[in-house]
Amino acid sequence: MSSHVHSPLIIDVAGLSLSKIERRRLAHPLVGGLILFARNFESRAQLTQLTSEIKSIRPDLLIAVDHEGGRVQRFRSDGFTHLPPMRSLGALWMEDAMAATQAATAVGYVLGSELRACGVDLSFAPVLDLDYGESSVIGERSFHRDPRVVALLAKSVAHGLLIAGMGSCGKHFPGHGFVKADSHVDVPVDRRSLKAILAEDAKPFEWLNLSLSAVMPAHVVYPKVDARPAGFSARWLQEILRERLGFGGLIFSDDLGMRGARVLEGREIGFTEAAIAALHAGCDLALLCNQSVEADGQQIDEVLQQLSEAALTGRWLPSAESEGRRQLILPERAPLTWDELMHDPAYHQALQSLP
Repeated sequence: MSSHVHSPLIIDVAGLSLSKIERRRLAHPLVGGLILFARNFESRAQLTQLTSEIKSIRPDLLIAVDHEGGRVQRFRSDGFTHLPPMRSLGALWMEDAMAATQAATAVGYVLGSELRACGVDLSFAPVLDLDYGESSVIGERSFHRDPRVVALLAKSVAHGLLIAGMGSCGKHFPGHGFVKADSHVDVPVDRRSLKAILAEDAKPFEWLNLSLSAVMPAHVVYPKVDARPAGFSARWLQEILRERLGFGGLIFSDDLGMRGARVLEGREIGFTEAAIAALHAGCDLALLCNQSVEADGQQIDEVLQQLSEAALTGRWLPSAESEGRRQLILPERAPLTWDELMHDPAYHQALQSLP
């Protein structure tokens, strides 16, 4: 694909292989990739077949998954290593900081190399949220309460991913750990000042501005900074993340199907409006998850049509810069196959170093 086209949508597919209509959707120039879920996994052979089928439609499609370790790990059987929750690395840090960073690198390496062996390009990890002990949705997904510990362990995980040839995605900017509500079903509100957030929760994002390939903002409203959730806020994404904190990588929206994403300044909005709002605010790519299983993916087709119309009428302008960042996050080298990985000394070393 030529670089002047922008493919901003990450969509999903319903099952273990592609239907005719899904193949057509993935070929659409506005689709830049897809996110896989547990329902798309039966075995490694099936997953590898699915990812190669996707790449046969367009080699530059980004194949991503939420695969962090602990309770957020989509593929758990047929040889996939059960990865520990990130909180266990934080606990190890309190006993032996250097052993914890080594274990975190091992986690990233095992996670990245196993996914890549099955044709997956990116995991939405690591979580940089601080562990305040309050958040129902974050919980054990967080490394620690101290932003310094979070930053160093996340940097080690990102390093392990990098050794496996995979990028990293820090989430959920500027921090989801302080609020109790779950943005999948609610619109959480964090009433702290910008100064307080920048001094604590946003610190790992600042310290890792060169280390992370991508960032995903939180569907959380910080009313002292902006009335819009962070993922729809140019103030948060452009002024603060890009300019003040110096982040130059890719920005993904969080799932636009989440409750926190579909309420803007007190009113319900549709998917296309949500996608355009996220892109206008400074997201490079917008995620539309779990829509292929609703009404045969009618919602995805509507967004594709409406976003095409928006591009024609100037309501949304494709961005060559955003497309450049999308291309950059694609893996540069071919992965090891699963069989090669099983004989790889570095992989076995990493397995032994897991906490």
